[in-house]
Amino acid sequence: MHGKRIVVVMPAFNAEKTLLATYDDVPKDIVDQIILVDDASSDATAQIAKKLGLLVFVHDHNLGYGANQKTCYAKALEAGADVVVMTHPDYQYTPKLITALAAMITSGEFDIALGSRILGVGALAGGMPLYKYLSNRFLTFVQNVFLNHKLSEYHTGFRAFSREALLRLPILENSDDFVFDNEILAQAIYFGLRIGEVSCPTKYFPEASSISFKRSVKYGLGVLWTCIRFVLHKWRLARFRLFAADGRRIVEKSSAQRPS
Repeated sequence: MHGKRIVVVMPAFNAEKTLLATYDDVPKDIVDQIILVDDASSDATAQIAKKLGLLVFVHDHNLGYGANQKTCYAKALEAGADVVVMTHPDYQYTPKLITALAAMITSGEFDIALGSRILGVGALAGGMPLYKYLSNRFLTFVQNVFLNHKLSEYHTGFRAFSREALLRLPILENSDDFVFDNEILAQAIYFGLRIGEVSCPTKYFPEASSISFKRSVKYGLGVLWTCIRFVLHKWRLARFRLFAADGRRIVEKSSAQRPS
């Protein structure tokens, strides 16, 4: 697409029941490579991924969703990606929109693109629990105020990044847990990256991964703490490494040969 190498990454954990459906909907005509990182699943996720021809990496033990993403992005950059699209292999988001997200990056108009469940009317219609929808709307409102930005949601797991964005943001300072998703967008806003959104339908069903109410509360508190750190760092009242110019980043290996 526009001469850019498109790599799809899938942070996986016990996704054997939905991986094939996710893979089947990936637009193979524009995707150059698919990488799956298995966070020590107890099922056959890795074996199925290998049979499908995906490039597979397996953590020796469960490190967490955020740590999984760190591995995904590092491996995608090592594979020469110009655009990295993350989609969950649980088939909750439609991979058919990978083309749209990637195009937003390859056009040069955006550094990050998000598939929003909130734009349009797809969230509740797709089965999102009411408490998740209401908490999503509340947290997004708070973040738009604190971060002085305007997104329809900060909590989608379907997103695309330019190579330059992933190399610029100090994502290795972020949490290894679910709040990683939120921290990376706060970082993008802090460092002035351009973020765009497209409407994305979503599906909630038994096989799709979803965190518990307890974990959702922990995530929500983490989101609020991210907002507070953003403001304190911006106003120079405190210093946090996830917003620091010298924060730990993925380092591009100069000796690595990027695939042609």
